[in-house]
Formats: sequence, C-alpha cells, structure tokens
Amino acid sequence: MSTPEPQSSSPQPPGPVSKDRAYRSPAGISGGVLVLALALWLGIDALVSGEGDTRWKALAALVFLVPLVAAYTVRPAVFANDDRMRVRNPFRVIVLPWARVESFRSAYTNEVFAEGGAKYQLWSIPVSLRGRKKAARLEDRRAAGDAGGRRGRGSVLGGMGQFGSRGGGAGSAAVAADGPVRAEADKVMDELRELWEARREAAESQGDVTVRWAYEIVVPVVVGAVALGVLFGVG
Repeated sequence: MSTPEPQSSSPQPPGPVSKDRAYRSPAGISGGVLVLALALWLGIDALVSGEGDTRWKALAALVFLVPLVAAYTVRPAVFANDDRMRVRNPFRVIVLPWARVESFRSAYTNEVFAEGGAKYQLWSIPVSLRGRKKAARLEDRRAAGDAGGRRGRGSVLGGMGQFGSRGGGAGSAAVAADGPVRAEADKVMDELRELWEARREAAESQGDVTVRWAYEIVVPVVVGAVALGVLFGVG
C-alpha cells in the first residue's frame, strides 16, 4: 500500500508580472543629449580655465542645468504592463493601476485622467501637429489611390491606380485592413487605450494611485538655483 506524499503548506509564489512596454521620445532624448554635452563642455572649460568666482558660478550652473535639462529630455518615459502604467515625468513619478484610470485625452498634449478627475500629462509622448498633418496627407493619398484602383479595375491602365501597382489589388487591401494612417504619438495612445480597456476589470489591476516627487532632480535644481542667486547677488 503506497503512502500519499505530504502536501506542502507553503504559499505559492505569485505569478510573473508582465514585462513593461516603454514609451520614450527619441527626438527629446537626442536633443537632450546634445544640450547636456554642450553644457558639460562649457561648464568644465569654465571650471578649468576660469578665474575668481567664475569657477563657483560655473559649478552652480552645472548643478542647476544638468538635472533640469535631463528632467525634461532624457528622463520622461511611460511604462505599461498588464497591471498598471507608470508615468515618469520631469519632477514626479505616477503609478496608475488600470482600474483607477478614467480616460485618456489627446489634444495639444497627451494626458491620462485618474478617478476623481486628477490629470497627468504624458511628457514622453509629445503631440506632433506636423506628424498629424503628415498622417492625414498620407491617409488622403491612400484613400485616393484605393478609389482610383476601384474605378480602374478591369482596364490595363486603370489597374495601375494613382500610385502605380500599389493602387488597388491585394497589397492595397492589406494596408487598408490595418486601419487609417496615424501619427506615431496617436498610435501609442491607441495602444495604451486598448491595454486599459482590456485590463481595467482584472483583479491584478486594482490598487491606489501613487505619486512620488523625484527628489533626485528637485534637490540639485533648487540647490543650484539658490547658489546662482547668491553668487550673482554678492558679485
């Protein structure tokens, strides 16, 4: 007669958390890196070759400018997984479980609204009016190409459509199945909305909204600003 194996009474570890999707602004990061490189070059040069209080002013300027530029260019990011989204803005980090998200809005800025009406701007997903206009032009051209392909179907010349062999046919239909042409930032907002709508009722998506100040950015900016004010006031 076999003896049953003892059952373990230890709790099972929680399931793995889904991997974050990161959304950043490549243009903002590249621009920020260039500005930081220029600031460091000028600041270090002033520290090495400056005289009198120039060195102290250069040091205070670096303490003030480097974290400030990084905060608005390199730092912003949005991280989203199946349970929540984490918004890393210049001076704050906001964690919003999907159940606490009320809506998204895309106008001149991209924003997320939490329950209760709190609004948080998504700094890492800037709106590009130029990108929207370009997407609208491409959508108009594609619509015109599809219409030309349908009108000319059956004729040798008409089958080429407005844009050669791409007008009409299976290739055009496949493009149309993907939906309208959208600007890159608008496509990112669509992804966030779809994830929110799919996961807002899930048990893992419950919790409270948390907001944390980025003291690693705030403190040096304040210290640098005060130091610059004192140095220029005394000098």
